[in-house]
Amino acid sequence: MRDYLLTLCVAAAVTYLLTGPVRKFAIATGAMPEIRARDVHREPTPRLGGIAMFFGLCAGLLVADHLSNLNSVFELSNEPRALLSGAALIWLIGVLDDKFEIDALIKLGGQMIAAGVMVMQGLTILWLPIPGVGTVSLTQWQGTLLTVALVVVTINAVNFVDGLDGLAAGMVCIASAAFFLYAYRMWFGYGIEAAAPATLFASVLMGMCLGFLPHNMHPARIFMGDSGSMLIGLVLAASAISVTGQVDPDALKLFEGGTRQATHAALPVFIPLLLPLTIIAIPVADLLLAIVRRTWKGKSPFAADRGHLHHRLLEIGHSHSRAVLIMYFWSALIAFGIVLYSVHSASMWIVFAIVVLSFVGLVLLLLPRFTPRAPRWAESFVPPRYRRRPRPAAPAPATAAASAGSLADPADAAAVSPDEGRIPVPAGINGATAIGSRSRFTAARK
Repeated sequence: MRDYLLTLCVAAAVTYLLTGPVRKFAIATGAMPEIRARDVHREPTPRLGGIAMFFGLCAGLLVADHLSNLNSVFELSNEPRALLSGAALIWLIGVLDDKFEIDALIKLGGQMIAAGVMVMQGLTILWLPIPGVGTVSLTQWQGTLLTVALVVVTINAVNFVDGLDGLAAGMVCIASAAFFLYAYRMWFGYGIEAAAPATLFASVLMGMCLGFLPHNMHPARIFMGDSGSMLIGLVLAASAISVTGQVDPDALKLFEGGTRQATHAALPVFIPLLLPLTIIAIPVADLLLAIVRRTWKGKSPFAADRGHLHHRLLEIGHSHSRAVLIMYFWSALIAFGIVLYSVHSASMWIVFAIVVLSFVGLVLLLLPRFTPRAPRWAESFVPPRYRRRPRPAAPAPATAAASAGSLADPADAAAVSPDEGRIPVPAGINGATAIGSRSRFTAARK
């Protein structure tokens, strides 16, 4: 555990220290796209944060290679090299997309090629544990297709959820933390050496996300871009493939008897073998809903819109920070709930706690719809949003007439609301969130 924590800290430190210089590099190279209609932020913000995250990944793997307890992972398995090869390819595609806006089909092809590179080096799914059936061995083509599909779905799910400041990095960090606990339990508790690469990948991924989050929390000073979102999605998928397809469930030896009976009896243990599919349940649900929504309207599945889950939270009335925290809450509840259920499946208290926390999450989700108002005597003890708004006094007839006459004049109307109907100027090297003053507003629309 000490070596894993050291690897995590090194990856986090390298990512955190390099994000500042990468931000200045992104500003200097003009990697600050104009604000689009679907964006939530209001000022141009530099991207290319995935550059710092990639070097954090390289630093974490390099340190792990020189540690005595983790060096065996690189000697007995080729999975770290396979991960690094696929990550380098997907990171390069993401950097080009952050700068030059690559077509969506080209990115999809690059994701499939990166997954194929990992498969060629041994990081692939060999078998699947199916409850009630047993361990099903896959052919080479079946394993390749399933591996590529899992990598592409995970990458795009993480990319789709990257819509608010700190959302994607925080959710992936929560997912990797839950996955680390399960993989470490398999490696240390049951002595399964095949789970060591997945444990290493999860610890490095946590370090990458924790090092980038201080720069990416609201208001974000830099975005990870596709170079970062696709990178962490690929690392998360690699961790899933390493455990789900490389660790033989029969090696657990928890139950005796036939294969069918043992697999059925060990159902709570086999559930976390598909843990990555559950810890990214919210991003995957968002991805599927986006595809259905866009195709239903006759649009391309890759056409961007403002219908994602985080956009709907903002429309309900949640603030930016509260929407991110709600998504964190649901991700942690699903991920850690399944891990706890796999450890103590016979305890009903875990199920009861999950149900109670789910109810609490629903209340927090619908809170803006039912905002309570405090009584008059308690208004001084509650936040302003829970206080009763004073009724506006009725204006005098002369004052109302003067106000109506003044608002009839277009020049006076512009003076009353100077920024209404104006669009921000795309900021360059001295734009907002960069160096210098904030971007100003152009003249009002005619």
